[in-house]
Amino acid sequence: MVFLYYLFFGVFGTIIATFIPGLLNMYSAKISRTQGKKSAFLFATGVSIAIGVLTTIALVFARFLDKNPEVISILQKVALGIFISITIYFFFIAKDVKKTPVKEVSYSKSNLFFKGFVLSIINLLPIPYWVYISITFTSFNWFSFNQLSVISTVIGSVIGAFVVMSGYIWFFRSKENQKNVNLNMNYLIGAATAIISVLTLLKIIRTMQW
Repeated sequence: MVFLYYLFFGVFGTIIATFIPGLLNMYSAKISRTQGKKSAFLFATGVSIAIGVLTTIALVFARFLDKNPEVISILQKVALGIFISITIYFFFIAKDVKKTPVKEVSYSKSNLFFKGFVLSIINLLPIPYWVYISITFTSFNWFSFNQLSVISTVIGSVIGAFVVMSGYIWFFRSKENQKNVNLNMNYLIGAATAIISVLTLLKIIRTMQW
């Protein structure tokens, strides 16, 4: 029962973090459209495994932070500056960026798996996400850093990532309105980081000694 709880925790936590249209999601849909579903699923498998690796790193790091609360205080201030910068970028800069057409390139099946893994592993966003989620849930006694919970959550994160990628492979195949999707994605990310910035600021203020 405990295994299932943390498994679903990893599944839904990853789905929430990855369902918004992004580079990896849209690229998997593009591969599905140009090279077929089998190739797209290979790419998605590489992405999902990499997310599992990043989730593992995040939970190990979060366990260290949970035992060293003084470090969390410093990182919260650093994170606040980063989130504010990201918010400004996606609201006022990214929307004006025009993408140049990229030439279609076909990759072998093994290369697609490796490319999915590499593109996902260099995207370090799952690390701060899972650090924040796990520490927050720990404060409410909804998460613990024992071996079973970490393994279950990592497996769940791999499953959740693959579910999201599969959804894009099967249903998000049209090239229409792609510009609007990119623009809306910028605003969605900007809004999400703005909310996180406010929450982080409030948390810092609450912990300050007046």
